[in-house]
Amino acid sequence: MDVVYAIDSGKTPQNPGCIPARSSLKKETMPQFAANLTMLFTELPFLERFDAAARADFKAVEFLFPYGFAMKDIRHKLDANGLALVLHNLPAGAWDAGERGIACLPDRVEEFRAGVATAIGYAKGLGVGQLNCLAGKAPTGVASEVLRQTFVGNLRYAAAELGAAGLKLLIEPINTYDIPGFYLSRTQQALDILDEVGADNAFVQYDIYHAQRMEGELGATVQKNLARIGHMQLADNPGRHEPGTGEINYAWLFKHLDAIGYQGWVGCEYKPASSTVAGLGWRQQLSQ
Repeated sequence: MDVVYAIDSGKTPQNPGCIPARSSLKKETMPQFAANLTMLFTELPFLERFDAAARADFKAVEFLFPYGFAMKDIRHKLDANGLALVLHNLPAGAWDAGERGIACLPDRVEEFRAGVATAIGYAKGLGVGQLNCLAGKAPTGVASEVLRQTFVGNLRYAAAELGAAGLKLLIEPINTYDIPGFYLSRTQQALDILDEVGADNAFVQYDIYHAQRMEGELGATVQKNLARIGHMQLADNPGRHEPGTGEINYAWLFKHLDAIGYQGWVGCEYKPASSTVAGLGWRQQLSQ
């Protein structure tokens, strides 16, 4: 397996934008792992997690939202540590109150559109090439056709705005055990919606943990839909802990991703079983 601890900005079918891709300059193991700073290094304040990720030999990071921090402070941490930012989300409503996105909510369209503009501003300032859109929980009493029309309409709007800024749009199926009622929960559902959206800069964000909980068939699904997957994330199941702690055969899956030519980053969006640093040995153990 080939992997990367040096990066370039080459474009590939899975990486048509400006996100750093694999380089042939220095190869060790593959895939390329990005630290999710919302989930990892939570022993530290958010801005200190960038330093910790760099000390742990990560070359890229992702997180849920940058909006509670000054853009210049995040940019400084990225630059000071030589880190690429490979993903963050569009604004997703009142997160602390339990909302998990607003893109399918018919009464929140104007708020969604304002959030797209905010996210593009941050993306430009932070150098990220793709943004994830969380569908949200389906509200009771709203017809399924209305939810789908709202979601598709919002995605068309977001894809057009992001496309004009040179950015990719991602949508992420999320399991309904962790988030009951989440509107987008299966890979094929996401693909069908993207077909209806009809935007060439819109892709699936494939979270291995969520997919395992909802449908399994990880290797075959990724291989079949490789060209439509813009980003991947990982965690094991049960518990959403480090790879190697549960039922998913990550040693095989990492080799499979290499064999089929996945060129993107894999975000480490898991809950460490103990401390973050103590649990990082899986990167070498499962990537041999």
